[in-house]
Amino acid sequence: MKVILLGTAAGGGFPQWNCACRHCGSTAPARTQDSVAFSADGRAWHLLNASPDIRAQILATPALRAGPGPRDTPLRSVLLTDAELDHTLGLLMLREADGLTVHAPEAALHALTEHFPARTIIEDYHSWNWCPATETTLDGLQVSTLPVSGKQPKYARKSTHPGPWVIAYRIHDPATGGTLVYAPCLRAWPPGFDAFTQDATLVLLDGTFHSPTEFTHATEHPDQAAQHAMGHLPMTATLPAITKQRGPTRWAYTHLNNTNPAVDPAGPEHTAILDAGAELPGDGTEFLL
Repeated sequence: MKVILLGTAAGGGFPQWNCACRHCGSTAPARTQDSVAFSADGRAWHLLNASPDIRAQILATPALRAGPGPRDTPLRSVLLTDAELDHTLGLLMLREADGLTVHAPEAALHALTEHFPARTIIEDYHSWNWCPATETTLDGLQVSTLPVSGKQPKYARKSTHPGPWVIAYRIHDPATGGTLVYAPCLRAWPPGFDAFTQDATLVLLDGTFHSPTEFTHATEHPDQAAQHAMGHLPMTATLPAITKQRGPTRWAYTHLNNTNPAVDPAGPEHTAILDAGAELPGDGTEFLL
């Protein structure tokens, strides 16, 4: 299985256009908004989330470019972890594609129909398949899911859908034994997550924040609870759990917020994470599992 990190930043990317925090003003490498591509054979590709940067990410990735026919594309499906705008706006950029399949939690499909009508807009262009995310097989790759959070996107906060609203994916290649786990949105370390990640080759983990209060300090935000409400467990809480699970699994943080000091390769936070055995890959990183 081939895996390409198309983007590794949280919403807004890095640097963020409306932010003048010290990180956004630094020389740290830029990151686009989080999305991942994976493939069993290097010909047919599937996306994990569709970021607002998806057009630029596809054009920057030769394996995802159109061809050989004038309207052929190697993209086959999109697997959404949730209905957040940062993870779904890219669907509108893909509206010209014919026959895509979108897998998502039922709550996300509901939100994309009733609250942010992306599904309705896209159906005016092409007929897509919209499927609740369950155990399935894509080109021989075995896909399973785990509910990880009930956090609803802001635009759907009045929804009464029971959820789950956020899930993680586990993708296993029986031909090689390689396994990818993708969990960019963890409000807490969910029940069953240890078993879900057990023996995985690579876990892409929520790295939005480094510490519980960084957003308030970096942006001088008056609401002390604003960061917690975003629903992301900080690295300082997950790194101990990772170090306890020493083994063959590679743990890599993705979805880094612009306020996260770990975005700076020269900073002590970045170094400490690497020293603890985790990874901080940038955009365009490829893995063969």
